[in-house]
Amino acid sequence: MKLLKSIYLNRSLYVYGFVVAVLFVAGTYVDFLYSVAKIASMLLLFLLVLDFALLYKNKKGISGKREMAERFSNGDNNEVRLQISNHYAFKVWMQIIDEVPVRFQIRDFSIRKIVLPGKMVKEVYKLRPVERGEYGFGKINVFIKTRIGLAERRYQLGEIQTVAVYPSFHQLKDGNFLSFAELRNRLGLKKIRRLGYNKEFEQIKDYVVGDEIRNINWKATARRNKVMVNQYQDERAQYIYSVIDMGRTMKMPFYGMSLLDYAINSTLALTQIVLKNYDRMGMISYSNKLNSIVPSGNRNNQLPLMLETLYNQQTAFAESSLEPVYTFIKRRVNHRSLFIFFTNFESIYSMERQLNFFLNLNKNHLVLIVSFENTEVVKIANNPVTNTEEVYIKAIAEKSILDKRIFMKELAKYGIQSLLTAPENLTVDTVNKYLEIKARGLI
Repeated sequence: MKLLKSIYLNRSLYVYGFVVAVLFVAGTYVDFLYSVAKIASMLLLFLLVLDFALLYKNKKGISGKREMAERFSNGDNNEVRLQISNHYAFKVWMQIIDEVPVRFQIRDFSIRKIVLPGKMVKEVYKLRPVERGEYGFGKINVFIKTRIGLAERRYQLGEIQTVAVYPSFHQLKDGNFLSFAELRNRLGLKKIRRLGYNKEFEQIKDYVVGDEIRNINWKATARRNKVMVNQYQDERAQYIYSVIDMGRTMKMPFYGMSLLDYAINSTLALTQIVLKNYDRMGMISYSNKLNSIVPSGNRNNQLPLMLETLYNQQTAFAESSLEPVYTFIKRRVNHRSLFIFFTNFESIYSMERQLNFFLNLNKNHLVLIVSFENTEVVKIANNPVTNTEEVYIKAIAEKSILDKRIFMKELAKYGIQSLLTAPENLTVDTVNKYLEIKARGLI
């Protein structure tokens, strides 16, 4: 039974069989054709038996395996490597069909190769997941045939594998993001130290006219027999929080990925930049309640901790509320911090309803609101119109875009930072905004 399941007859066999059948029919009228049909049928049967013998004389004629990373990066191209070896003593024609996870909806996967005896073929293909979670790979199906080509034998190779799709960690290797020091140099900014009033001790130096008397270090003065003062610099480590909205509006998809996934990928990339700048990074996710919290820190395991926490975050279909976030921050966050809110407002009403929370929070902290520009609505607004209905649709689209842009600009009047960006540009724009805030010394 197992042998029968691996046997497949090619279309060429049916074509030749049809020709033989036609010859037999014609042979009822022409004796010569009947003889040709008998010889042809015997030859076809002989070739079929020979084909089977060649395919099955070697029990392990084909071997192979699949190699890939233990984790896939969401929204990025991830490589899958196939290695197939031919152990037959002759050349084979091979069709490789890998059982990729059904969530990719790839229904036409096929790789065709001609492999010489004793040789190995290596193939690499790429998969781009758009959802986090676990993806299951099946077997590698390899169909081979000989030069005769009447039948095929199927091999099922490799292991059934499961790969976890994590938030985009490929972006963490992207070298396009500048560190704060590089940005400062490019902009020509000069680091300014306000001596005597800052929190972080830097060094002991000789007293010069203009230094604060209260910063005199009397012990060092006695040892050196001259006046020495303590020098301070601005506290280096700032507190940064990424606050991710997981309400229903973040379920909206763009280019196959939800806004939540864009926000999560951006948070991870931003985390790496923040930690490189010696700041402290934390994360809060919420919908109508607090979902998860990672305290702000700059430990060595901070980035892996953020990655593991964000791995299983899923969009809720409830209406988001900032009240639990505001309460938590007021009670638990004592340091002045930068809170970067990743949210999506689709109406003026939803924006205004949350405004008081932002205003109250901005009194003791710095708030940056990152919202998404609906690129599909922008396309509608930019399309030429040809009839009255399209005029109305375009007018509605333009009003929606204008309302959101006006509201984001209005936030500046209250000292609230804002960023309106397309989903595909979110990571770069957010990192640049953070670096701008650092350069301006707003935190």
